[in-house]
Amino acid sequence: MSDNPSVLFVCVHNAGRSQMAAAWLTHLAGDRVEVRSAGSHPGTVVNPAAVEAMAEVGIDISAETPKILTVDAVQESDVCITMGCGDTCPVFPGKRYLDWKLDDPAGQGIEAVRPIRDEIKTLVEGLIKEIAPESAA
Repeated sequence: MSDNPSVLFVCVHNAGRSQMAAAWLTHLAGDRVEVRSAGSHPGTVVNPAAVEAMAEVGIDISAETPKILTVDAVQESDVCITMGCGDTCPVFPGKRYLDWKLDDPAGQGIEAVRPIRDEIKTLVEGLIKEIAPESAA
């Protein structure tokens, strides 16, 4: 078990917002944070507009697949973040729960997904500063 903080991103389909958030956190924090994403009713594929938007910034999420939200995933995470989609996580004492109010990229074109991608990046950068700041070594 790692001493690094762990984060679970949750949205209904685990196909857009939560996938982009997980990719940003992995990209920006590297191995300083354990990253998971899941959905209560996962889709069959990641939103193609989300894949395209992330590819524009050099992050490939084309091989990702939506995953089902499990109680274990919540228990194993220090921070559980829902994406403003009305989804809820099982609640356990000692966990931190956040809800990021984000527009849903489902059915949107790339022009609509870019600002969502950029807003997620800003939120993830703030989260990293809180839970996994770079050491001043």
